[in-house]
Amino acid sequence: MEEFIVDQEHDGLRLDQWLAAVTDENLSRNRIKAIIEQGHVLLNGTKVVEPKKKVLLGDKALFEVPEAGDPAPRGEDIALDILFEDKDLIVVNKPAGLVVHPGAGNLSGTLVNALIHHCGDTLSGVGGVKRPGIVHRLDKQTSGVMVVAKNDLAHRHLSSQFADHGRTGAMRRIYSALVWGAPPQQKLTVETFLGRSDNDRTKQAVVGENRPDARRAVTHALIIKRFGPKDGTDWSASLVDCVLETGRTHQIRVHMAHIGHPLIGDQIYGSGFKTKAQTLPEPAKSEALSFKRQALHAKMLAFKHPKSGEIVEFTANPPDDMVQLLQAFSRSWQ
Repeated sequence: MEEFIVDQEHDGLRLDQWLAAVTDENLSRNRIKAIIEQGHVLLNGTKVVEPKKKVLLGDKALFEVPEAGDPAPRGEDIALDILFEDKDLIVVNKPAGLVVHPGAGNLSGTLVNALIHHCGDTLSGVGGVKRPGIVHRLDKQTSGVMVVAKNDLAHRHLSSQFADHGRTGAMRRIYSALVWGAPPQQKLTVETFLGRSDNDRTKQAVVGENRPDARRAVTHALIIKRFGPKDGTDWSASLVDCVLETGRTHQIRVHMAHIGHPLIGDQIYGSGFKTKAQTLPEPAKSEALSFKRQALHAKMLAFKHPKSGEIVEFTANPPDDMVQLLQAFSRSWQ
């Protein structure tokens, strides 16, 4: 266990920032954050599990790096749709219904279990034992393109690109969403602050910017196709391309619901639209009623390769269930 004392230079920093700056261990900020959250840091004699806690001049920390152990998840022979793979990363097309990493209620059968089986011990350890290689996530019921790091250098490089969200680099993400109704404009930008819902802590909600947990969220949307009567008097649904400028939890789902156009099949943020499916003509009605997940697919991911520096781009077609849903809406207003 190492002991550190906050000096003038580091007065007021976050705990994880300070420890990353002063420790001799070759540890990333993400790894230090995980160590703090796991209870391995004492600050002035008290266990601290909040990486964002500010440290002050003279504060004393005891910092213990736990011995590396075998990853908690085990490899499982789960099929992977691999779009690309080299020594630094692997890009997959995640199916809907597959959880990304183990957690409460999902201790096995995850993408991480499949990756461990396929990659062995080559995955990055930056994300901790339960999230090897994971630099970003998709919701369980969202399908599409994901990149996974196979070493720590690639992990740090990719993480910095995701944190930048393409503001200064090559990172770009496009999602396809089928939403209820249709915004009047072809292009729109939704900008809000998101935080935990007061009514349900598992949900996100649009909140005031002064709330402690408020995080700025920006989604750019482009209407690709509208479905409904040809006279355009009452659009029933729209196919929308969503480009993320930020990457908040459930961002697209919350933003589309916020502007009155929740995703078809979204049981959490679109529950108020359940009866709308009953008003649709066939076959859209039957497909919409039977579609039990949010109609959201990560169709494109572009980034700078961490080793070569080349800008690479990967795409994945929507899965069969979403294709059938889109075809049903198209046939209903031919």
